[in-house]
Amino acid sequence: MNEHLAAALVGLVGCSLGGALTPYLIRRLPEPPPDPEPEEGAELTAAQKARLAEGPKELYADLGRRPRLGLVAAAISAVAGAGVGAALGWDWLLCLLLPLVPVGTLLGIVDHRTRLLPSIVVLPATLAALGYGGLRWALTGAADDLVRGVVCLLLVRTVFWLLWFIRQAGMGFGDVRLSALLGCTLGYAGAGPLLVGLYSAFLMFAIPGLVIAIAKRDRSVLKRAYPFGPFLLVGAWLGVVAGEPMVAAIWG
Repeated sequence: MNEHLAAALVGLVGCSLGGALTPYLIRRLPEPPPDPEPEEGAELTAAQKARLAEGPKELYADLGRRPRLGLVAAAISAVAGAGVGAALGWDWLLCLLLPLVPVGTLLGIVDHRTRLLPSIVVLPATLAALGYGGLRWALTGAADDLVRGVVCLLLVRTVFWLLWFIRQAGMGFGDVRLSALLGCTLGYAGAGPLLVGLYSAFLMFAIPGLVIAIAKRDRSVLKRAYPFGPFLLVGAWLGVVAGEPMVAAIWG
């Protein structure tokens, strides 16, 4: 059997099983504390206005009990895992990416429904990504992967932190944390996946809102807050599965 097909089957089965656990894991997440009430007479920031307009967040306990959530999460994870396996074949990076696929599915669903990216999931996943680089170094004696992952983590997180600092309404700090995880992981995959993953995320995030604004002739659509995490995760997946071929096609 072709190694890429075999890796795709492993990714499909393994990630679908991991994705099926999503409802249970979401129900186990600690509920975030409520946003503090703004002081009377204080001027609200754009981010505070957006949160007030949204109303109360959906509880993790309620989200985890949504009908067919496990089936949807398993299907998303299966497709994503199969794509990663088909793209990489039997590569060391599968040891990191396949476990991260169900994690990314969980984060994407939670951010889509609540506009929150729980640090209790993101931070351990980032440590696991760094641990992968350290383990490769210990086993092979080559520190290239670890150095590349750390450099990309710091670079991407710094860029996202600056974007968050300049315009808080357009990006939450959870996106900054997630960018560190994705920067490290895409850094292991290479420069092509990193560039394609980040660029496609911003492109997918911007184009739908622009199309809707043009169709409705309403620029206020562009000022609304939307969850960025799902776009970052899909972009990272595209970077892994198509980054190198796309860069090769563009640059010859």
